[in-house]
Amino acid sequence: MGQQLFDNHGRLINYVRLAVTDRCNLRCFYCMPEEGIKYVPKNDLLSYEEMLRLMHLLAAMGIEKVRITGGEPFVRKDMMDFLRALRQIEGIRKINITTNGTLTASLIPALKALKIDSVNLSLDALDRERFFQITRRDEFDTVMETFQLLLQYQIPTKINAVVMDGKNIADLIPMVELTRQYPVSVRFIEEMPFNGEGAHYETLHWNHIAILNHIKSAFPDIYKIPDPPHSTSYNYRIPGHQGTVGIIAAYTRTFCGTCNRIRITPQGGLKTCLYDSGVFNVRDLMRAGANDAALETAFREAIGHRAKDGWEAEQNRQFGLPVQESMSTIGG
Repeated sequence: MGQQLFDNHGRLINYVRLAVTDRCNLRCFYCMPEEGIKYVPKNDLLSYEEMLRLMHLLAAMGIEKVRITGGEPFVRKDMMDFLRALRQIEGIRKINITTNGTLTASLIPALKALKIDSVNLSLDALDRERFFQITRRDEFDTVMETFQLLLQYQIPTKINAVVMDGKNIADLIPMVELTRQYPVSVRFIEEMPFNGEGAHYETLHWNHIAILNHIKSAFPDIYKIPDPPHSTSYNYRIPGHQGTVGIIAAYTRTFCGTCNRIRITPQGGLKTCLYDSGVFNVRDLMRAGANDAALETAFREAIGHRAKDGWEAEQNRQFGLPVQESMSTIGG
């Protein structure tokens, strides 16, 4: 393994979020407009071969954890074959997946056999009608089947719920109740402006403080527990509950100081921060014939000029363009 990756603020970079597609079969309110987004041509996406080459290179540079995201990863054909190849890469110790659960149920035995380390299941409501209003699709039963199978196969599971004013506030307490019966982490995420349109609200009323206070109103004995290294969530436990509760200050951006991750978009763009507009395109470099040494140099140069936090990254966006791209094009 070569020299480990550190950014210009002394932070170790050992985690990559790899978006394998921008396509999704849901149309979630916080992610894209109702009519969807204009998907990029398939030839513009990183091929599986290109992604595997990239992951071999990053693993040699000290990347140990990869999260597969999209869009919806399992929309992409032959995803299981890619995951099997990814598992064979020396140095990659953890493979995690974020999915909306609509295409996942039949794959869970294979994911268990692959020893997938954890699954983040996007689930923003436990009420069927509110689920439909948020996702604009009638897939609630399918997602709940996936949830139950993940538990049955004992795959560590986190539920990710974006908190949306006027959309799913009534679901917050029922979702916390899931941690009483099940050994899951239910994580509430501040809404971000990555929906293809820009911010839905002039002021974010449901920030991490408001979310915690709302939970405390029903569970006054909730208490703080230690956060794992590089955690994006503030983590809590309720006496007598099997699972835990997390709150992610994704818009407030209070966790940037310990950030250990980079992102690769479906088209091969490197983002050293969720809020930046992209640093360079590794797909273009590979297709232009760059060797591994040139790719490594490009990564080290980019990570050596990384924004201090999400606010600085947003301020430095190219041409001063506001944040309004869909999360589906970035990688959730």
